Amino acid sequence: MKKWIQKSTTCLWLLGVFLMFNAGVAQASEIKIGVILAETGPASFLGGPEVRSLQLLSESINAAGGIKGNKLVLVYKDSGASAEKAVSFAKQLIDEEKVFAIIGPSTSGETLKIKKLCEQSGTILISCASAEVIVDPVAKYVFKTAPNDSLAVRQIFKTMHDNNITKIAVLSGNDGFGNAGQAQLTKLAPEYGIRILADEVYDKDATDLSALVAKIKAIADLQAVVNWSIVPAQSIIAKNIRQAGWDIPLYQSHGFANIKYVQVAGVAAEGIIFPASRLVIADTLPPGAQKDFLMHYKTAYESRFKEDVSTFGGHAYDALTILSKAIEKAGLDKEKVRDAIENTRGYFGTAGEFNFSPTDHCGLDLDAFTMITVKDGRFVAYKQ
Repeated sequence: MKKWIQKSTTCLWLLGVFLMFNAGVAQASEIKIGVILAETGPASFLGGPEVRSLQLLSESINAAGGIKGNKLVLVYKDSGASAEKAVSFAKQLIDEEKVFAIIGPSTSGETLKIKKLCEQSGTILISCASAEVIVDPVAKYVFKTAPNDSLAVRQIFKTMHDNNITKIAVLSGNDGFGNAGQAQLTKLAPEYGIRILADEVYDKDATDLSALVAKIKAIADLQAVVNWSIVPAQSIIAKNIRQAGWDIPLYQSHGFANIKYVQVAGVAAEGIIFPASRLVIADTLPPGAQKDFLMHYKTAYESRFKEDVSTFGGHAYDALTILSKAIEKAGLDKEKVRDAIENTRGYFGTAGEFNFSPTDHCGLDLDAFTMITVKDGRFVAYKQ
């Protein structure tokens, strides 16, 4: 939190600062950016806000003269969270559209499927997904703006440790995000003195998980449940647990950070605990640079689209901002832009402070997350 205050002049940047028209450019041209996001389908709570955030920001960029006088053109592809579609769209964008870079996809599974294509073609990819395996091992042209899932796991386990919770059940969807999260939960549990008494994987397309809930409810001494998912099952798990008359603490992943999941779960969402960026509670933060920055984006988004801001939209907003700043600095040489992204330091985005390096293509640390809970249908800061 101190970093935000110490570097307030950086945090309070205005879009116009990096969108200033370069009068030295003799003739404007287009910078074509590919966008692969799940605007529809099971991950639409992620992709929808991401698409709308890019629309908002790209319009502002072009209204201010583009990037060094070049018009920004976004070529949108709706993957519907399908890895197969993501691969097909990536090939189209690279081979036919000749895009400068790609933003997205929304989900980890899709990103992992197109990662190799982007690497082989030398196409910059800035993913909005969070699985750590996207950037570990580091791939030269692949970056991401969502915090690593290991950081989310650490925040959850730290909270559990503070609450003397040591025996848990882990539930996860059978997709890229679920698999990656399950691996981190299993890996890090011993470090926090936590025992996983049940480790269950369910179909990401499931519509009723009451049998699974009954199975883990029968386990003696269980103190909490962690559900790791980005699909509608997040709300289904919550409903099934409460329908079973079970008041056990329910922790969700950072994939829960869209208020629409709460709206779907209804009263069953009350008390759910999860890690997220401070963006979702921006209006409750103390006055200062961090709040001012987050409220700038939040207010612009909510006034335009008449819906609550989410961390997912923020990931896309950060991706385009980082890419735009790199192009402004390095010009239209892809290799130089790639280098500029990798050397980005001290950029304060919606997810936190980004400090990329040759060994870190995520650039966020543990402070990117704070613990959130649901109270009266709203997100509020979690207090022990």
